[in-house]
Amino acid sequence: MGLRVRNLVKTFGGHAALKGVSIKARTGEFMALLGPSGSGKTTLLRCLAGLEVPDAGTIAFDGEDVAGTRPSERNVGFVFQHYALFRHMTVFENVAFGLRVRPRASRPREDEIKARVMRLLRLVQLEIFAQRYPSQLSGGQRQRVALARALAIEPKMLLLDEPFGALDAKVRKELRRWLRTLHDDMGLTSVFVTHDQEEALELADQVVVMRDGQVEQRGTPIEVYGQPRTPFVADFIGGSNQFEGRVENGRVMLMGLDLGPAPADAPAGPTAVHVRRHDFDILETGAPGGLGVTARSVFAAGPVVAIDFQLDGESGAERIVDVVVPHSAVPGAATQIGRRYVLRPRRFALFRPDDPAIRAP
Repeated sequence: MGLRVRNLVKTFGGHAALKGVSIKARTGEFMALLGPSGSGKTTLLRCLAGLEVPDAGTIAFDGEDVAGTRPSERNVGFVFQHYALFRHMTVFENVAFGLRVRPRASRPREDEIKARVMRLLRLVQLEIFAQRYPSQLSGGQRQRVALARALAIEPKMLLLDEPFGALDAKVRKELRRWLRTLHDDMGLTSVFVTHDQEEALELADQVVVMRDGQVEQRGTPIEVYGQPRTPFVADFIGGSNQFEGRVENGRVMLMGLDLGPAPADAPAGPTAVHVRRHDFDILETGAPGGLGVTARSVFAAGPVVAIDFQLDGESGAERIVDVVVPHSAVPGAATQIGRRYVLRPRRFALFRPDDPAIRAP
């Protein structure tokens, strides 16, 4: 049955951090809460853990309402961004801590604790570090200890609050793939908070995009990326360029360029056209069926190149088009500022002036 949250409300001193949030996750599903700072994702996670008490709404784990229960009664594992390990305890003692503080009636025997801790340390590939202290470990190793400690209590649900935020990019990438494998092997329901869209799209079965205390959109990574329901989602995930277009005679027109047939539900008249940074073809100047532009700045970033183009005949920063493509997709002199090109949108999303998506063709 998994997780089900209905109409959750939480305020802090008159500020509404959660405004009637509803989400659900199947047992064994990996859910990512994605959004900018202040969107309410960490508050939602803390409400799931019992660290914050909601003002209204329900939280159910496997059909059981836990909104009024204490954190210790929810049987959830919580992993923080900054590890929260006990510095004076060894790796072994840190992982064993949650078991040893249980009431005597439910506390495992010492030999059972030792066996479980060593099994978890083997699982997170830290068995040989059992007698070391946190200060003797790397950041990635400390985060794996924190994860083993959360798993030691055999939780119903694993909650992770930006657990890789303090790590460098290479370690982050290695750990998130390892975490996904671990999640699949253990069959846990996991909820993961992040502001990193790449992390959310790579890890999650379901992505919940939050904004200003509300759910903006939820769905699979493919759905959220490929079919954004609001301009915010289109821009936040993948980055988008917004243009003022029109729907005329069943066609989408953009600055005199015919982008193709309009969706059946698109009303005639003005429409907002969003094109993601990665969804342009860059052609040599003079090519038909595109927007004339001039390269204003070029940034090489590993396998891709980011180029700011200015639309021909326009001036001002608001008419800059932000494009990211592989180096091989740039014709001619890829780094030549001032060179003219033609941009042709491959894919776009339309939004009505009042915000809701028409659809993403």
